[in-house]
Amino acid sequence: MTLDQTHDPALRSWVAAAHEPGADFTPQNLPLGLISAGDGPRPAVAIGDRAVDLRRARDGGLLATLPREVAAALDAPVLNDLLALGRPALRAVRAGVSALVRADTLEGQRAAKDAALAPRLAEVEVLLPMEIGDYTDFYASIDHATNVGSMFRPDNPLLPNYRHVPIGYHGRASSIVPSGVAVRRPQGQTAATPQGPPTFGASARIDYELEVGAVIGAGNALGTAVPIARAEEHLAGLVLVNDWSARDIQAWEYQPLGPFLAKNFATTVSPWIVTLDALEPFRTAARPRAGDEPAPLPYLSDQTDVARGGFDLTLEVWLRTARMREAGTPAERLSQGTFTRMYWTLAQMLTHHASNGCNLRPGDLIASGTVSGPERGARGCLLELAWRGTEPVVLSNGEERAFIADGDEVILRGWGERAGAARVGFGECRAVLLPTGA
Repeated sequence: MTLDQTHDPALRSWVAAAHEPGADFTPQNLPLGLISAGDGPRPAVAIGDRAVDLRRARDGGLLATLPREVAAALDAPVLNDLLALGRPALRAVRAGVSALVRADTLEGQRAAKDAALAPRLAEVEVLLPMEIGDYTDFYASIDHATNVGSMFRPDNPLLPNYRHVPIGYHGRASSIVPSGVAVRRPQGQTAATPQGPPTFGASARIDYELEVGAVIGAGNALGTAVPIARAEEHLAGLVLVNDWSARDIQAWEYQPLGPFLAKNFATTVSPWIVTLDALEPFRTAARPRAGDEPAPLPYLSDQTDVARGGFDLTLEVWLRTARMREAGTPAERLSQGTFTRMYWTLAQMLTHHASNGCNLRPGDLIASGTVSGPERGARGCLLELAWRGTEPVVLSNGEERAFIADGDEVILRGWGERAGAARVGFGECRAVLLPTGA
């Protein structure tokens, strides 16, 4: 993919909110999603504070350039059929909507274009855009892996396999929810010591994890691998992911098979898929291997991926407590990090995932694992930020947090921004934690 007219930073839209300072859904972004205004789910593209209803735009003759199979895919109740057509189909939708929202194309089609706009995003239900058949969570931040490892294995924080193999686990797709859906504090077994005995009750150590997720577009057949040079052909776009974690349940159950009930009670995702094409201006080199770090095995090595397998994205975590809401005070930022420091690229994760013949399907989700950096302010979860509860975060109103409290709202934000390119953002990934049984 190369830059084209859809990336032009001078591109202006007749949707005024797309040009407000800090706007995520600029004319150069055009993320894909699913909305409902009381008339069932409909595929849409976000622009400013509005959304283009793709069916209405198609039926109004505003997307006449779409190939027949792409236009037909817009009739499905979720985006999976469109995703299955691969990146060329998404590129066609992007080009068509870009032409539709350009400020210099408004006159002469004003009525049709107004009809294609859904009500303001604040007035519609924004749904999970795809049916997620499978969800895999990786562990791709070496800073996060080292920090967590040092808490439990001070003399050996990073296990020998980490630098050779993208580590991941199979998550639970049924409990993935879009931004805005509240999450309930889970119950489970916990123990004061690794030897037990356990008790059963509400988790006392709920945590968030700041992650980036990749949505699978075109899949691969069972029994076939995906060469790394072609991995990104299977990636539709990116979302933000909050992999909620019950750390006390996790500490008791993770031996010997890894995460289970501590992770599968809820995962929150941002509901707008920012396509890889929209992120083209923010491509960057993969994290270089240090002199003492092994080169990836050949099946995970590709010069193009080395040169541009990374994404220069800024990622933040914000917290708004119940007391803050009562006082009318805004959320407070807990951390800010970058996606450029990931040890494994998304292409490497996908290639490894399919290397044994595992079939990835349209709409599947793979997540990066917690995105952290070497500085305290870049740590992507409270386990690290409050260092296992021993260094609680002190908020400006005097409240302290070692873990998330009932009534807290966690908000993830992310965007790409650089000189010579328009800002491209993900929108928010937010959820309030409710008490057990609420």
